[in-house]
Amino acid sequence: MNNILQVCFSAVRRMSTTGPVESTIFNKLQSALSASHVNVINESYMHNVPKGAETHFKVVVVSDKFDGLPLIKRHRLVNDILKEELQTGVHALSIVAKTPKQWEESDKIVESSPNCKGGFGK
Repeated sequence: MNNILQVCFSAVRRMSTTGPVESTIFNKLQSALSASHVNVINESYMHNVPKGAETHFKVVVVSDKFDGLPLIKRHRLVNDILKEELQTGVHALSIVAKTPKQWEESDKIVESSPNCKGGFGK
């Protein structure tokens, strides 16, 4: 699936099957960062977890609060906001953290995540 379709598919899927953890992640990021764009993609289905799991996520966050911050500090900020979720069941979190200018320059395209190799690099 190409990148643009994946982002659109994820947005539609989020509207129809948003779980409680996914909703909490969305709301916390939106609120704490006054984000102009937040997309939370539940990638748990790509891993060896029970159906309906909410353990693996990719977040795309666009916020003015990232201006002047290096990428590592942006990621730390997102991790701090989601600290409780990361301690209580979220196993993996992929973060795309951009300023509004960077988001526009990227044509709003997010790379697809790689397929799960089954753990331990298999």
